[in-house]
Amino acid sequence: MNNQNSRRAGGRRARVASRAAPLSEEMRPVRAGLSGGQYKPLSEAEVLRIHSAALDALEEIGLADAPPSGIETMVAAGAILGADGRLRFPRALVEDMLALAARGITLHGRAPQHDLDLSGRRVHYGTAGAAVHMVDVAGNNYRDSTLQDLHDAARIVEHLDNLHFLQRPMVARDVIGNYPLDLNTIYACVSGTHKHIGTSFVEPDTVDGCIALLHMIAGGEAEWRARPFVSNSNCFVVPPMKFATESCQVMEKAIAAGMPVLLLSAGQAGATAPAPIAGAIVQAVAECLAGVVYVNAIKPGHPAVFGTWPFVSDLRTGAMSGGSGEQALLTAGCAQMHGFYGLPGGAAAGIADAKMPDMQAGWEQATSNVMAGLSGLNMVYEAAGMHASLLGFCHESLILGDDLIGQSLRCVRGIDVTDDTLSLEVMRTVCLEGPGHYLGSDQTLALMQTEYVYPALGDRKSPKEWEEVGKPNLLSKATARKEELLAIRSLAAFDPALDQSIRSAFDILLPA
Repeated sequence: MNNQNSRRAGGRRARVASRAAPLSEEMRPVRAGLSGGQYKPLSEAEVLRIHSAALDALEEIGLADAPPSGIETMVAAGAILGADGRLRFPRALVEDMLALAARGITLHGRAPQHDLDLSGRRVHYGTAGAAVHMVDVAGNNYRDSTLQDLHDAARIVEHLDNLHFLQRPMVARDVIGNYPLDLNTIYACVSGTHKHIGTSFVEPDTVDGCIALLHMIAGGEAEWRARPFVSNSNCFVVPPMKFATESCQVMEKAIAAGMPVLLLSAGQAGATAPAPIAGAIVQAVAECLAGVVYVNAIKPGHPAVFGTWPFVSDLRTGAMSGGSGEQALLTAGCAQMHGFYGLPGGAAAGIADAKMPDMQAGWEQATSNVMAGLSGLNMVYEAAGMHASLLGFCHESLILGDDLIGQSLRCVRGIDVTDDTLSLEVMRTVCLEGPGHYLGSDQTLALMQTEYVYPALGDRKSPKEWEEVGKPNLLSKATARKEELLAIRSLAAFDPALDQSIRSAFDILLPA
């Protein structure tokens, strides 16, 4: 009996060791770019009605406050400037520009293995936001976010398989001045991860210096233009239906520099967008279609992400509610519109209104992340780490989000139905000739790692096993993992000679 127990324990240890061994990318059960689109909250007729309503809004209402350069470019393309100063967009113009718009774009990583293929309904999860606080899980409080916090987030993301890109998730509040902030944000992110990075620019005057920094990192302007590994997250509109003048000027500079752009419309339903979910989608689609006209009137086919990004209000208070079921529906509906246009698209999911990584945060982050993935959203922004309705960012939550997104991606991948997976022959062998269970079958052992996703920190032990190992707490495990990762020198750190050249040319505030 003891020998039998020993054999069982040994077999279990072997299976656990097998699960822990790293897999090649093609063998992993989940990975960047799995195809979604299984979930469609809108019928085909409803998609067409939203599209038609958005075109009506562009023709009849139009957008105000475009910069003079934008007015000149869009009027030359066919937009109409009214006496009220609003630009209106005929249907034919929008359709012409949609025909020119880039599809199937690639967002490059600093390392090619992190390139993101945005064709079809391929799904990628990453960070985003402009949190002004860091969540201190040990002290159960919030503090101002810093440049070091941003760099540490990038370093952590580098190690997380299910976070596919890093858009700047927080503002470095210890950096004074617009140009130092934009410059050091790029340095902190790029020196922390090889994955694709998204960033914003506070004003047009900061763009040129930041592009010069990127040229140095890339090895020259030609190298940068061949593989731009940073994109501009651009809030080019101020909902409802107005251009953001300075952001549009930033966008024009980014396009000239060969930088991909995220056309970001972030209205808040019930406040700066209509309260009905359908109405919020209509306005976001109309605003982003205006962005498609703008971009392609400047440079046909320039890589741009259709960033319908409406948020939800708690209508009792007017406060944002990023973790709500309505937010999950909004994002999924927007993703369906991206698919209708055949454009690469991005929207927000994974936001928690909860202040700490607790049960509320878990249900809020999981619901919208799963729905976004199933809807085939190309770029799922703010998917991990965001709390307090985007006001706070948490390193521990970022790490736990990697587990959560792994499960979301498994849902996106779906069920493989083949002659092998239907398993009739295996059933026949086990039931008629074998032991009456599948634990040791060749099929089970072969699929342990390729069919199933195992959490890195999530606990599946029995209560007895959990007690035997000291009753580990999930947040404590996440904190330990954070400290372990941050003890490693950044894998994306620049070559010392390049770093010295950068520091000689720019005022870099992170310690060498």
